[in-house]
Amino acid sequence: MDEWPGFYPCTCIAVDAQAYGSKNDRRQSETQHDLPRLLDRAAWGAGLDRAQWHIQRKGDEQLAVRPLDGTEPRLVDDYVRHLVAELREYNAQRVPAARMRLRAVIHQGLVALADNGFAGSAVVATARLLNAPPLYRALAAHPHADLALLLSDDVFRSVVAGGHTTLTPEDFAHVTVQVKEYEATAWLRVPALGAPATASHEPGTAEPGKPAAPASGEPAADRPGPAAAGGADGATPISNAYQADQINVTNMAGPVDARGAVFGFGSAGG
Repeated sequence: MDEWPGFYPCTCIAVDAQAYGSKNDRRQSETQHDLPRLLDRAAWGAGLDRAQWHIQRKGDEQLAVRPLDGTEPRLVDDYVRHLVAELREYNAQRVPAARMRLRAVIHQGLVALADNGFAGSAVVATARLLNAPPLYRALAAHPHADLALLLSDDVFRSVVAGGHTTLTPEDFAHVTVQVKEYEATAWLRVPALGAPATASHEPGTAEPGKPAAPASGEPAADRPGPAAAGGADGATPISNAYQADQINVTNMAGPVDARGAVFGFGSAGG
């Protein structure tokens, strides 16, 4: 890939293998061997060429930088989808302790090629997003998932909210990322769920497509509680009591044509 002069508008794609440090030497070596191959195959499936990306490798982690070229929707949509498929196939052939689970981040901003990697605040922001607590919590809450994805607010608004992918804003959960000196809005998704990524109403998480509740301890909106037995509105309360003497049982011998029939459960007392 040709070098570019100075700072240039780029997309940053970072991935990191979860729980890498807890693996033994052989499995760490296997992760480092297989990770770039999975990433290459996912890019090829999405019609992207990682040979044209600048890549900084660090053990179980990779940071790739590529100039903005109009294929960002394909990166957010197709590349991630193919990567999930590659991970699914890879992990299906391994015992749980040998699975590869990834945290992934996509951000964009000005980046310069430097003597020891990349320079620019966009690169720093990408690193902070990759270490965001919501990403760790998402994988911990969904142990069957192989990947958790975090988009920066810039990428989300320009690519997803802009309507350039098959994804919708409702496919993501709005979170607040606070890592060291960095604080920003981001958008979380666990592709394996086929639904919004947030599993709990913790500070910094939110309903899909909605702003996160502040972490300052403000009370959540009032929610209706469970109805009390014999509620004041005069409604008949629901009873979970088992009353065998009020159950009618009908026994039928031989085949029964039940097409179009409706079956229900009730009690003699209504």
